[in-house]
Amino acid sequence: MTDPKTHTLEVPGAVLHYDVREVEASSAPILLMIGSPMDASGFASLVGHFQDRTVVTYDPRGAGRSRRSVSGESTPDQHADDLHRLISALGGGPVDILASSGGAVNGLVLVARHPEQVRTLVAHEPPAATALPDRAEALAAVVHIHQTYQQDGFGPGMAKFIVVVGLRGLIPADFAELPARPADFGLPSEDDGSRDDVMLGQNLLSSTHYDHDFDALRAASTRIVLGVGAESEGEMAHRAGEAVAERLGTKAVTFPSHHAGFAGGEFGMKGDPDGFAVTLRQILDEED
Repeated sequence: MTDPKTHTLEVPGAVLHYDVREVEASSAPILLMIGSPMDASGFASLVGHFQDRTVVTYDPRGAGRSRRSVSGESTPDQHADDLHRLISALGGGPVDILASSGGAVNGLVLVARHPEQVRTLVAHEPPAATALPDRAEALAAVVHIHQTYQQDGFGPGMAKFIVVVGLRGLIPADFAELPARPADFGLPSEDDGSRDDVMLGQNLLSSTHYDHDFDALRAASTRIVLGVGAESEGEMAHRAGEAVAERLGTKAVTFPSHHAGFAGGEFGMKGDPDGFAVTLRQILDEED
């Protein structure tokens, strides 16, 4: 594997930055690793386990190096179109994709629209709240987080977010009443006036509220594998991964560790990238 080479791609409303680690002798499809709102740096530990194939990582619009020229939310539709254009720039595919969290939501939207570009999609813990049995309560909780952020700023909004992602089991109807003090999580209580946080301000609401086209996904030529973390059972994203798999007529595959199980300490969350890579390779090798 060569050292990463950074490229840029102009898309409507943004300039994407992506990194290519090329292996010229490999016959395997490009492996594209995507997150959202996490940027390419979150996959630093995992990339090293796939030195036998070309690996591409990128910063989604509004995250890391990929600056937007528009304001407001970044929707899964926009992200999916960005990915379609990125894969086209890489040669058109089909590629293999590991997609994490909001990136998994975006990957599902991409496959529903352009299945010919993706051989295998491994969608790890998509926060697809619309697929949950407690859909109404989950969506209401996300709306409350968004409203808290818009009204009180980053600290209070993020505290609410941390509470909801850590809940195990159904989201309670009285979620808005649960305590969520920013200081308890080491977050600032004061409002700095900004409202452009890449997750709370740009991606959270649209990602969780997206209604997926399950008919298109079931009909897609792409092999779709849902992944969930061994340590995140009962959490919203884990339950959503299982719910999406059920809607597709499959069963989710359990990966080691938690929601960020691929991470080696990036962004402060240490998972089990060694074990995660083993499971991911097993899935991808089944297609070869």
